[in-house]
Amino acid sequence: MTDHSGLRTDAELVAAAAAGSDLAFRTLYRSYVRAVYAVAHALVGTATDAEDVTQETFLVAWRKIGGLQLESESLLPWLVTICRFQAANRVRRQKRDREHLATGVDETLPATIDVERAVIDADLADRIAAQLSTLGELDQEIFRLCAAEGYGYREAADRLGVSHGAVRNRLSRIRSSLRTTITSEGS
Repeated sequence: MTDHSGLRTDAELVAAAAAGSDLAFRTLYRSYVRAVYAVAHALVGTATDAEDVTQETFLVAWRKIGGLQLESESLLPWLVTICRFQAANRVRRQKRDREHLATGVDETLPATIDVERAVIDADLADRIAAQLSTLGELDQEIFRLCAAEGYGYREAADRLGVSHGAVRNRLSRIRSSLRTTITSEGS
């Protein structure tokens, strides 16, 4: 991934953002906002809450990026961790608010969050992020472009300078690996 500033890797973008580059942080945001939103939505269950959790995740990331030592080639595992905490905080606040409102209020108020499901979804999101972090840089970029940003095979191939078949085959292998991660949830 090359942005307008010429930076190519997440590590370079993180370093530039830590040094105060708004452009570098915006590039990271654009790269990962869809993936973070998908995790947030799985954890909190509604589009409105997922949007809020996504924005809170990137706000925390902006505040903490100066002290980040990127341990993988992708920023996604770090963002997923922040997202999990933000979603858990939101779930706790909503539960507390419901309990506070429920005293003396009709109990027909719907429960908006299944906390057990949110915990299971958080574990699954962690396992998926961990699996993605084991991929090589090209595979991470293919996954990010096709799965998180919605690029077609040809667009991703053109952007990465590889063949259409390479993107298709690698993405198929990545998805199979992720399916194995997901189906081993019950194991």
